[in-house]
Amino acid sequence: MKKVYYLKTCSTCVRILKELNLPPEFILQDIKTEEITVKQLEEMKTLAGSYEALFSKRSKLYKEMDLKNQKLEERDYKHYILEHYTFLSRPVVIVDDTIFIGNSKTVVEAIKDVL
Repeated sequence: MKKVYYLKTCSTCVRILKELNLPPEFILQDIKTEEITVKQLEEMKTLAGSYEALFSKRSKLYKEMDLKNQKLEERDYKHYILEHYTFLSRPVVIVDDTIFIGNSKTVVEAIKDVL
């Protein structure tokens, strides 16, 4: 599978996609207009090892809901990601059986190496 979960309105996601110049076989899913399904999230979790690895603690809602002061468990991370797209750390790039999460320079360089 070659897939990218991203947000079309996120300038960082758009910049990274331009920088990567992905081949046409990649499927792009704008998570705002096409919600993540339970099956998709479970597939991502299998590759990432945990829902927490996919969870964005930089989300505006994370701060607004004061989640940092709560003890979150795996089921909570799954629930919040499915509840609102901003809780997914973006972009998520899947190349075959390898998952890349987030927008750090290291992650972007690692994606380039695989491509």
